[in-house]
Amino acid sequence: MRMLVRFGKNPRLRFISHLDLQRFLHMALNRTGLPIQYSQGFNPHPLMAFGSALALGWTSEYELLDVRLSAPMGRKRCEEAMRYALPEDLPVLEVKLVEDRTPSAMSRVVASDYHVRLTGETAPAVIGAIEGFLAADEVLAVKKTKSGEREINIRPLALEIAPAEDGLDARLMLTERDALKADLLVRALAERAGVEAPEMRIHRRTLLGRDEAGELRPLMEL
Repeated sequence: MRMLVRFGKNPRLRFISHLDLQRFLHMALNRTGLPIQYSQGFNPHPLMAFGSALALGWTSEYELLDVRLSAPMGRKRCEEAMRYALPEDLPVLEVKLVEDRTPSAMSRVVASDYHVRLTGETAPAVIGAIEGFLAADEVLAVKKTKSGEREINIRPLALEIAPAEDGLDARLMLTERDALKADLLVRALAERAGVEAPEMRIHRRTLLGRDEAGELRPLMEL
């Protein structure tokens, strides 16, 4: 059996790195009293994985932790244990139990929804560039990869973009092969508008996968 935990990352902890978060969750799982499965070897650790690592400085209401259990447990007991183990700035929002054969959360992520709050005098120009961006067939931007920097067409990776009251909302591809970060999108919009990129605060709203009909749905609903 596996336990899927959806939790948030609030502003006070936005500069905690993914590695530090991983270390903290190792300790938190040890405190739950749940039958967590551990790796074999000299330094055993909980068998857990994330849906997708969150960039430093971003906040979220849809982080996923996938944990293997060594014995069946009730959903309510798991949720209570996780709420007790995590601080208020890492709120537990939802817990679901699935069979071991269920595909991992990481393997199912294909896109993510973001809200980006923009501040500064160039923010209106960036918002004004959305329509032209969506109408274009090609928008080139320099993306950092494991092998270095390369110029790619980011237009197909932006599935949806819409102005919001204090910035913009975006649905962006998020796979190992095709991914677009929200900050790169904002910089590309600023370049098209001919202005400096404004200050931004990025918040992840949802991680999405495809259901049997091929439609995008939040991972916890699949």
